[in-house]
Amino acid sequence: MNNLQKLSIWNKAIDLSTRIYLLTQKFPKSEIYGLQSQIRRCAVSIPSNISEGAGRNSKNEFLHFLGIANGSCFELQTQIIISKNLEYLSSDEADDLINNIHEIQKMNNSLMQKLKIESTKN
Repeated sequence: MNNLQKLSIWNKAIDLSTRIYLLTQKFPKSEIYGLQSQIRRCAVSIPSNISEGAGRNSKNEFLHFLGIANGSCFELQTQIIISKNLEYLSSDEADDLINNIHEIQKMNNSLMQKLKIESTKN
C-alpha cells in the first residue's frame, strides 16, 4: 500500500482518534492517567496498526495488523461504554462513537476478506 492517505479505513480511524481526543478533554483530572489515557492510546492504536500493516511486505503481515486493529476496536467500545456509565460521555456521544467503530470494523472485515482472497491466488 503506497498511498496510505487514500485508504478510507485509515482516514475513518484517524477521524475517530481525533474525536476521541477532543471528547476526552472533558474527562475528570483524576482520569488523566487512567481511563482518559487508556482510551486515547487504544483509539490511536487503530489507525497506527492499519498503517503499520499497510507498510509491511506481505498481505499476510497486513492481515495480522488489521486483526490487531480490530481487537483495538473492541477494546475501545468497552472503554466508551465504561465512560458512558461513569457519565464522562453522554449517551449520544457514546452511541455515535460506537457506530463509527462498527463502520470501521465492517471496512476492516471487508479488507481482510479481500486480502485473504488475494493471498490465496498467489
